Amino acid sequence: MDFSAWMSAVQQRTESALERLLPAASLEPARLHEAMRYSTLGGGKRVRPLLCHGAGEIAGAAPDLLDAAACAVEMIHVYSLVHDDMPCMDDDVLRRGKPTCHVEFDEATALLVGDALQSLAFQTLAEAALPAPRLADMLRLLAHAAGSRGMAGGQAIDLAATGRALSLEELEFMHIHKTGALIRAAVLLGARCGNADEAAQQGLTQFANRVGLLFQVVDDILDAEASTATLGKTAGKDAANNKPTYVSLLGIVQAKQKAAELRAEAHHHLSPFGDRARRLHELTDYIVERTF
Repeated sequence: MDFSAWMSAVQQRTESALERLLPAASLEPARLHEAMRYSTLGGGKRVRPLLCHGAGEIAGAAPDLLDAAACAVEMIHVYSLVHDDMPCMDDDVLRRGKPTCHVEFDEATALLVGDALQSLAFQTLAEAALPAPRLADMLRLLAHAAGSRGMAGGQAIDLAATGRALSLEELEFMHIHKTGALIRAAVLLGARCGNADEAAQQGLTQFANRVGLLFQVVDDILDAEASTATLGKTAGKDAANNKPTYVSLLGIVQAKQKAAELRAEAHHHLSPFGDRARRLHELTDYIVERTF
């Protein structure tokens, strides 16, 4: 199976799994469940589920276990987008090519959508058919990635940095948490669904650290160069809000050079896995070459 077909297959199985896991829109409270489905289904690149499945192939993980881990990470990701778009955060009106949750519904519903998706993520992972000690470790990993020392903490740093100049080290520290923590969790959860040993997990951690920063650098470049129609979200928002980015700090040319360096490092950390890392190699290239 070529990469395009594999990516489409993982995206489709993730969509189907999310469709099953999310409460029906007809189930009370119907408006909340409708908003959860509106925000989660029918959009997004599913990069985190793809990374989860790619790492799972290295570890020989069963696809149904990878579905549970992938959906749990994606629910956390979607909850973060719903909350990030709210007026108290980034105040955006467009996400994945359609009105953001608080615009389509209302702010209170959007807040509850994020809360409910976070809870459902942990329920989904907790119900996976894995040995209890490993499952506890995976739940702890996801909680850490989503919390104040991970994604939520990174968002807090981002909000505090608006209008303020950051050094490259400060910017990377922010994105290691805001973007990188959940990407790292996706990779490591995929590995732990299978039989990855400690050395393999360490190698995948090094890979995930690079690819998490790579994703953010490319995101900053796209925000500066692509159109709103292409991105499916408001283009140029970071510059308009005077937010620190790799482009504002380094300029477009050096930001692209940074992306090239991170891409090479990510590939390097996959070399010990040989052909088993084919999908992660392909995903690394896709993250750089994507246009939205």
